[in-house]
Amino acid sequence: MALYELAVFDPSDPVLDPTWTQGISNSWGGWSITRGTIMDPGIWCYEGVTEAIFAFLLCAFWQLFGIGKPLLDLPKIVGINLFLSGLACFGFGAFHVTVLRDSLSSYCSRTLGILAGLFHLSVCLPQPFVVAGTMWYGSATTPIELFGPTRYQWDQGYFQQEIYRRVSAGLAENQSLSEAWSKIPEKLAFYDYIGNNPAKGGLFRAGSMDNGDGIAVGWLGHPIFRDKEGRELFVRRMPTFFETFPVVLIDGDGIVRADVPFRRAESKYSVEQVGVTVEFYGGELNGVSYNDPAAVKKYARRAQLGEIFELDRATLKSDGVFRSSPRGWFTFGHASFALLFFFGHIWHGSRTLFRDVFAGIDPDLDLQVEFGAFQKIGDPTTRRQGV
Repeated sequence: MALYELAVFDPSDPVLDPTWTQGISNSWGGWSITRGTIMDPGIWCYEGVTEAIFAFLLCAFWQLFGIGKPLLDLPKIVGINLFLSGLACFGFGAFHVTVLRDSLSSYCSRTLGILAGLFHLSVCLPQPFVVAGTMWYGSATTPIELFGPTRYQWDQGYFQQEIYRRVSAGLAENQSLSEAWSKIPEKLAFYDYIGNNPAKGGLFRAGSMDNGDGIAVGWLGHPIFRDKEGRELFVRRMPTFFETFPVVLIDGDGIVRADVPFRRAESKYSVEQVGVTVEFYGGELNGVSYNDPAAVKKYARRAQLGEIFELDRATLKSDGVFRSSPRGWFTFGHASFALLFFFGHIWHGSRTLFRDVFAGIDPDLDLQVEFGAFQKIGDPTTRRQGV
């Protein structure tokens, strides 16, 4: 997988076209492309590498018991893995309840079986849930450099607040608006774009994020809207799970001052009526302003999605439909595994603890029938003869 991703990775623009927008996970088996190294020790303990080494050592250890016998085949390896993984879970999860039935009373075996199951569940099952949760919310082991931003960073305006903090600091140093916005890194502005939200794109839309909204080419700059009275207006940003959203512009006090109306005959706050203009600071359109209502409304719609970028949709024939990032796919996959593991443990645990019920054998049937006494169950004329 790592070799394939290296082959298809386009490194020409690591800022606006990083690996995660190309649908590349870049952390398989300890590989990290965006960190600038081929093998990143910080990722080695992340997923499959330590498990692979552990499995290799277990197989080598098991070979000590197989002198003079054929090498381990796949079923034996799987069986060993299941057995030893059960032991590694601080419990008796590897020991089937039926094994204990032979030497212990039914009550004792069921009690130990339940305890073993609880140990197994408490240690093994939370793992995929924790992996999925930390990926979705973000943690030190799931950096945005590798997997892109989290949904909650968009919902809470995380990058927007950081951008405004930097601009405010620049203004406090007597910089102009243009100078302050020009110092905002493109990468930071790129994170503040809803297309990079893993929950925005459809999970079952095939292809990378670049196949959706296109390859980001450049940051146009930050648009600042003003009405004819000079008030600065802010476009209400689109919530995560919306595909469309009304264009509403509010002032610093949260009062609606302008909008793009659904019904023009009843409008009171349309861009034309309020006289909204827009001016760009930083980016490619630095210093450019528009007062044409059509242009103002166009940029107001685009401002709903965060910072405005020029997107190349021709190269990959992008269709403009948002797609999920590797963070979204990873989370969905591990959450699915977690549910499968959970219900699988419940299923196998219940059919072990209640084996007689699953087999359809009534426990009270022993009073009526002596199993094994007759060749045909319940037919006294077919009693087995002793040898």
